[in-house]
Amino acid sequence: MFDAFTKVVSQADARGDFVPASQIDALAEMVAQSNKRIDAVNRITGNASTIVANAARSLFADQPQLIAPGGNAYTSRRMAACLRDMEIILRYVTYATFAGDASVLDDRCLNGLRETYLALGTPGASVAVGVQKMKEAAIAIANDPNGITPGDCSSLMAEIGGYFDRAAAAVA
Repeated sequence: MFDAFTKVVSQADARGDFVPASQIDALAEMVAQSNKRIDAVNRITGNASTIVANAARSLFADQPQLIAPGGNAYTSRRMAACLRDMEIILRYVTYATFAGDASVLDDRCLNGLRETYLALGTPGASVAVGVQKMKEAAIAIANDPNGITPGDCSSLMAEIGGYFDRAAAAVA
């Protein structure tokens, strides 16, 4: 796992070149926006249980066959596994947000997840819908302007949304 700084330096080193000015400017902007990033991560982390529970509740309302007898989330054991997986994905999205890089999400969470779900007979499309529901809730919470560092957070919210989209695409 690389943070944004290590990734830029590693890439420049592999090329045997200096870090380009454009990348230095992008990293400087990331540092300038770091309080917003930390605020967003803290908000998502502090509301993780609510985000997961509401996303699951909405998913099961839209797709009641999942919790009906024979459904993939039928029985408390399967429901708990579903909620656990959603929480793990959310946690790794926050790690990626904090680091400003998706490699931790890819390497530690998403690689092989689709294959695992296929082997277990878990409907990836339903998991993807649940991830999208978490995305909506997380961005609404993280983008609330009350009590956080003032300023435009649109690029950070787009970045966070991109991590959720990446997770949804990986399981679909």
